[in-house]
Amino acid sequence: MLIVPQNWAENVALVRSRMAAAARNAGRDPTQVTLVAVSKAQPVEAVRAVHALGVRDFAENYPQEALPKIEACADQAPSWHFIGQLQSNKTRPVATHFAWVHSVDRLAIARRLNEQRPYHAPPLQVCLQVRLAPEPGKAGVTPDELEALAREVSRFERLKLRGLMCLPQPEREPEQQRLPFCRLRELRDALNRKGYMLDVLSMGMSDDFEAAIAEGATHVRIGTAIFGPRPGSTKRES
Repeated sequence: MLIVPQNWAENVALVRSRMAAAARNAGRDPTQVTLVAVSKAQPVEAVRAVHALGVRDFAENYPQEALPKIEACADQAPSWHFIGQLQSNKTRPVATHFAWVHSVDRLAIARRLNEQRPYHAPPLQVCLQVRLAPEPGKAGVTPDELEALAREVSRFERLKLRGLMCLPQPEREPEQQRLPFCRLRELRDALNRKGYMLDVLSMGMSDDFEAAIAEGATHVRIGTAIFGPRPGSTKRES
């Protein structure tokens, strides 16, 4: 029998409760918001334990770290989401082993994912990562370039363009947190008015997922609030 640490069980329950409350406060159906547990830097045992609590979606940032976990958890069959910045020489394992990629921001990466997606697998579900502010070094397509990228990605047969993703600068006040999420929703809606039929907004992490849900998030990427702080981490955590 798999023994789940009590704090993880409590954390998952609390996150789900907060997600549901945020959705209801926004007049939304809580079942329309998917919890994606960010298992970066967590051991296989953590993924298996959280899966046993009913979480079915897990996210990773690095293919080399993810592949052993995917193999070890194959019997549980979680849905794997790639959320990191993709390098062109790392696309094949992602195209082969993941169900989702949230961080497509270049046509060249989308083309490689399409070419390398196995034909026996369903189309790879993808979101376009949008850089909403001029932050040096941050990945993402600019809002001005978004429609052109969406047009090209939507033409690939082995990819299914589902929506948009963002990773905004951290803010402490809920109203400030909501601003970039509102902007991403507006960009998604503008594309839909042109016929794209996008249904996913991947936005919100441990510190701001309630603000993201208020603005229409369909997938929230939660790591720290479930697993606790990652050892040695100094960057903003999911």
